[in-house]
Amino acid sequence: KDPYEDSTLPLEKRLEDLLSRMTLEEKTCQMCTLYGYQRVLKDPLPTPGWKKRIWKDGIGAIDEHLNGFRGWRRPPQDISWVKKPSLHARALNLVQSFFVEETRLGIPVDFTNEGIRGVEAYQATDFPTPLAMGQTWDKELVLEMGRITGKEAALLGYTNVYAPILDVGRDQRWGRYEEVFGESPFLVAELGIALARGIQEKGRVAATAKHFCIYSNNKGAREGYARVDPRVPPREVETIHLYPWKRVIREAGLLGVMASYNDYDGVPIEGSPYWLTERLRKDFGFKGYVVSDSGAVAYLAGKHHVAADYEEAVLQSVLAGLNVRCNFSSPKRFIRPLRNLVRKGRLSMAVLEKRVRDILRVKFTLGLFDRPYVENPAEADRVVFSESHRAFSLRASRECLVLLENKGGILPLEEKKLRRIAVVGPNAKDTRYALTHYGPVAVPTISVLEGIRKRSAGKFEVLYEKGCDLTDPHWPESEILPYPLSEKEKARIEKAVDAARRSDLVIAVVGGNVDTCGENKSRTSLDLPGRQRSLLQALKAVGKPLVVVVISGRPLSVNWCRKNADALLQAFYPGPYGGRAVAEVLFGDTNPSGKLSVTIPKTAGQIPMNFPCKPASQVAAGPAGVNGLLYPFGYGLSYTTFRYSNLEISPKEIPPTGTVRVSFDVANTGDRPGEEIAQLYVRDLVSSVTTYEKNLRGFQRVSLAPGEKKRLTFRLLPRDLQLLNRERKWVVEPGAIQVLVGPSSTRLPLKARFTVTLPKGKNPTK
Repeated sequence: KDPYEDSTLPLEKRLEDLLSRMTLEEKTCQMCTLYGYQRVLKDPLPTPGWKKRIWKDGIGAIDEHLNGFRGWRRPPQDISWVKKPSLHARALNLVQSFFVEETRLGIPVDFTNEGIRGVEAYQATDFPTPLAMGQTWDKELVLEMGRITGKEAALLGYTNVYAPILDVGRDQRWGRYEEVFGESPFLVAELGIALARGIQEKGRVAATAKHFCIYSNNKGAREGYARVDPRVPPREVETIHLYPWKRVIREAGLLGVMASYNDYDGVPIEGSPYWLTERLRKDFGFKGYVVSDSGAVAYLAGKHHVAADYEEAVLQSVLAGLNVRCNFSSPKRFIRPLRNLVRKGRLSMAVLEKRVRDILRVKFTLGLFDRPYVENPAEADRVVFSESHRAFSLRASRECLVLLENKGGILPLEEKKLRRIAVVGPNAKDTRYALTHYGPVAVPTISVLEGIRKRSAGKFEVLYEKGCDLTDPHWPESEILPYPLSEKEKARIEKAVDAARRSDLVIAVVGGNVDTCGENKSRTSLDLPGRQRSLLQALKAVGKPLVVVVISGRPLSVNWCRKNADALLQAFYPGPYGGRAVAEVLFGDTNPSGKLSVTIPKTAGQIPMNFPCKPASQVAAGPAGVNGLLYPFGYGLSYTTFRYSNLEISPKEIPPTGTVRVSFDVANTGDRPGEEIAQLYVRDLVSSVTTYEKNLRGFQRVSLAPGEKKRLTFRLLPRDLQLLNRERKWVVEPGAIQVLVGPSSTRLPLKARFTVTLPKGKNPTK
């Protein structure tokens, strides 16, 4: 064995031995991704021709190989290597064998893949989208989701999953809002740590978080090629957008980071040594490798115009700290300019080796040099998309649903009192939201209509009419220019109205879907698109009880529903079993327990309207404006009631390095079992700079039987009390800190204070 092949030697010694043996060609090949079958790679398995391609000297990663995804709005790949888990694992083993057995040094490839709601494969365990998972506020749930994702990825042959999403939601119009956990950097960090730990728990799969950094706050929430120019003050960058990255890197040992497309203050992230080296590695301690987001390298020349040509863009990105380029083009497009830069003396071998060293370190850490293959492919058939994993996904679908309105206690529905109900609306049968990109692509799904029909079998009749489409023929222009209903549209609504007249109750399933939300699908309005409000108004006029279910990938300004619906249930893309979970909540088999991890504004005209916010920044706009929130961060109803009491803080006085213990009781005061999400906020009452009105610093999901009471305890650490002072130093300042506890950010019945004190003569900035 050469030393790098000897598993008994220390990792760094093996790494340096391998690096010393590599040629320029082998080093540069490690710095690029080869996109998989039917994207760039034309072959599912190695061919003799591979020995003539640029990856004959190895490759850093192969992305999305045989994962079933062929591109937007195209059906999944339909070959046995894709569809059967054991054959998929064998296929990736065969591909890996080319790099291990047929290249000079046998450096294994890193098989990367998407996985924000379960590993992207033809069939794997599919979960609700990250936004829906955010509504669960359940760290243990997200941890187990990560474990399942990592386990299934490893059995399928993948060694790196692009998750978690650490972007913090700030503008509800943004198309990718469905991908964020929520608006609170603390919540995003806590769930991001859980997901990353779960994925990486067995040490065989890396988690690569995205998108670093300041990606979710682009000007006007615009997307597509306009992913640029975020309007965020420097202090908010630190307190909102960087907070999750710092914690997830340090606390979860994150092995991968994807660099984002955008610039900040005129400097593209992809070409910034400050962001990719100073902050990411030196400040946060990141030790993995940085991969580009698709065309981010080319954008330095083609969009940002900070590089004269593509070769200059390659140079800037590598000098900044990029390790691996990932894009939908041949690897030679990046590797050849990289080699030219070294030969011309513009890029030193020392810098090149530094970048390659990071890549190899991850591969050694994952054990790829010692165990490059899936050792038991047959196990994939037993474990991937197993019954126990699917049951866990159903649990996530149940926990993510948020009850927003329940007038007169109309829910849960009493089936004994129903003879016939009407289920209407464009999302009643549509489940495309469960199969968008970045997760499993061909799993079975259950619509709301199917869930209700299965629930109602032999008990009452269910009528169905679609009523209208998600969008109208004039959309999106109809968002700014009203068009009259066509005769065809009137007729479809009338059919739904007729079904309502013949029923005891109406369940309308409305909202958005893959046509109105997702990557490259930002909007200018948060209203229900198309003719959905016209449909709801016509149904309301019938006079029957109206229950509205909103399925969407972003918060929608459902003002009409709040005022006119008898009940309103929010489902943020609730996964393949979302229809069953919705039916269970409507009929009381499950008590709704989700809480909003986002703010729902009354209109897009109020944006920015989010949590956390500065004091008085979201108060009444005056008599000429629409005032207030539609629904606040942390809000959600239950079929039972809860009482908070007996708040205790100990000690009442601490030094800046001290910790505080916060305890209180939560009791179920209703007649049904339920799960409550207790929330703890802190506020610095007087500070050297303006701080947020409330900072979320603790939360816990607690299950309680009727009459049961539990005592919850949290510990506030110095990091929970820090602020960025006027000298731009993170400090815990002396003074009073208020603790607020309750069921939402605007309903906090328990309040108390403690004080941070300094020893005499101490300076708070030191």
